[in-house]
Amino acid sequence: MTHTFEVPASAICIAGLTPFTTIDYPSKLSAVAFIQGCPWQCVYCQNAWMQSRSFDPTLEHSSWEALVALLKRRQGLLDAVVFSGGEPCLDPALPAAIAGVRELGFQVGLHTGGSYPERLKSVLPFVDWVGLDVKAVPDDDAHWIKILRVPGASKKWSQSLDHLLASGVAFECRSTVHPDYFSEAQLLATGEALRQRGVDTYVLQICRRPPGQCFSLFGSVLETWPNGETLDALKGMFKTFSVRRS
Repeated sequence: MTHTFEVPASAICIAGLTPFTTIDYPSKLSAVAFIQGCPWQCVYCQNAWMQSRSFDPTLEHSSWEALVALLKRRQGLLDAVVFSGGEPCLDPALPAAIAGVRELGFQVGLHTGGSYPERLKSVLPFVDWVGLDVKAVPDDDAHWIKILRVPGASKKWSQSLDHLLASGVAFECRSTVHPDYFSEAQLLATGEALRQRGVDTYVLQICRRPPGQCFSLFGSVLETWPNGETLDALKGMFKTFSVRRS
């Protein structure tokens, strides 16, 4: 069936491509398309140069044509394409790009912070899996502002979670955390809030300094953080709970 989209896939702003990954879509061999632009300014963002909707002229970027060429070479070798960012739901060409990927025979994963709940809702019927970032303690607006540095984010995120829960699409919630920005009490509060909403899969991603970069905002994180008692409590809240430290 041929679909007509308001914005064609060729207009999507792809900041970069990862041709192969085993970690961005659980149990799937995937390519990742990083979409340029994000309305939030998270303190731990490792792709801060993607926050602007405009490409940085000093950096290379990619394109829809490059993604299609990659996927045609990888048919039968890759399972899926993950749209990440930045914030992929910001891009009006995302629906057409998702349709184009599916027509090539690939499943679709989506990484989102939940900043565009209605746009997320519109693409969920065509997505196979979602990774929803939980930036701060749900309903703690001050904590969201501390980490995102913009107001009004928690309500949009909450609406996005509602859409995900109603959709039946497989998803994980995950929080990138650092002890300077998340106390262990806040980790537990986040877990409990998610459990009460009906989330069954939660991942802690321990924030680390990327090799070769110096983040003045962050100190090193001990292997013993969070402590075992906190991790055991979180594990008990969810059907699936894990910690990613790499």
